[in-house]
Amino acid sequence: MREKILSAIDKNSRISVEDLAIMLGASQEEVAAAIKEMEEEAIICGYTTLINWDKVQSERVTALIEVKVTPQRGLGFDKIAERIYQFDEVQSVYLMSGGFDLTVILEGRTMREVANFVSDKLAPMEAVLSTATHFVLKKYKEHGLPLVQPHNDERMLITP
Repeated sequence: MREKILSAIDKNSRISVEDLAIMLGASQEEVAAAIKEMEEEAIICGYTTLINWDKVQSERVTALIEVKVTPQRGLGFDKIAERIYQFDEVQSVYLMSGGFDLTVILEGRTMREVANFVSDKLAPMEAVLSTATHFVLKKYKEHGLPLVQPHNDERMLITP
């Protein structure tokens, strides 16, 4: 039942306990108890809203920053990742395989603000060896949901 609840609220965090109970063929009390238990166990870490910021008159810049670091003895990458995710600008931090160690995703009002974060806060950290910043130009899909309207093919059909 837990995985079914998680799948349902991952797609729609506003779904009611009543609707979940009907979907799962369980009582509202069972579903509410399962959700409360998963919140206490930090399986459910929060509830977010997906916003298409391109439709709002608010300038935002999203950046993905590749970070190479020196892992700390006995702590690995965890301590440096924790230091990075404490910054308010940082939306996500992921440990990666491949040519770099961490991906840091952050939002700022301008490219300059993102650049200042990298040069003033991230790059000077003792464990950080190098960074590479990539700016998101347009978001098409996020959290499994499309942010753009499907494009209708308006070409004319040509037949022989």
